[in-house]
Amino acid sequence: MPEVINALLANLVSNLRLQDALDVAIVAFFFYRMVLIIRNTRAIILLQGLLAIFLLNLASSMLQLRAINWLLSRFVTAGVVALAIIFQDELRRVLEEIGRGFNYTPGMVSRHDSTQQDETCQHIVSAVGTLAQSRTGALLVLERRTGLQEFMDTGILVQGIVTPYLLLNIFIPNTPLHDGAVIMRGNRIEAAACFLPLSTNPEIDPELGTRHRAAIGITERSDALVVVVSEENGTISLAMNGKLTRYLDTPMLATMLQNALDKPEPQRVWRRWLGKEDKAND
Repeated sequence: MPEVINALLANLVSNLRLQDALDVAIVAFFFYRMVLIIRNTRAIILLQGLLAIFLLNLASSMLQLRAINWLLSRFVTAGVVALAIIFQDELRRVLEEIGRGFNYTPGMVSRHDSTQQDETCQHIVSAVGTLAQSRTGALLVLERRTGLQEFMDTGILVQGIVTPYLLLNIFIPNTPLHDGAVIMRGNRIEAAACFLPLSTNPEIDPELGTRHRAAIGITERSDALVVVVSEENGTISLAMNGKLTRYLDTPMLATMLQNALDKPEPQRVWRRWLGKEDKAND
């Protein structure tokens, strides 16, 4: 028996090409990144269940348990079709990250655009500081490369230049636009009172409310930046890449916004796929 195994291994090694090793490495890396993306979601439990069924099917075939093997084989066949439905959110996130990695326009940002970006960040930070002092809840979304038109359509069209006064007026309590999120594109407020998807990550602090869960949810589906002001205690938070950084002051918020907006998006995407961005954000 050992001689047979050694012969099989020797035959396998002798027929192994460099392309085969590269092929296996790419597939292994892809599945590794998939597991990292879904590790803190309910999908990982479903994946474990499917893996258990596959192993049982393999064991039943080796033990020649024909009835069980027939039943599990049919289930595995149907399960392959069901994967696209079960993991549709996770697959969408993977494809969006790949797409953002190729969505790159070379060249430096012009001086006008850079100045405009700095002014917009200053206006946002100024408004957020006032909202935090008055403990007025707010949710501000900054669109980047991933389009957010589908979420803008759930709100009320504004299309106004970003100023501290406009932002403060939008979030005045008991006014038509205060409940929901403001979505900004460049230096313009495109829409207000927008609905955002809530995160279903079980690792989120149970003390966080709907506003913070919505901030995390939209950053799980896009590359947007989201600033949150708590109406309970006036704390400022920033959501990015599905993670929430809490208890910021206005200088910290300004620095984080500027760094995130100045950072080239394709580099950030590929760094995350290489497993480096997760450590940088922890």
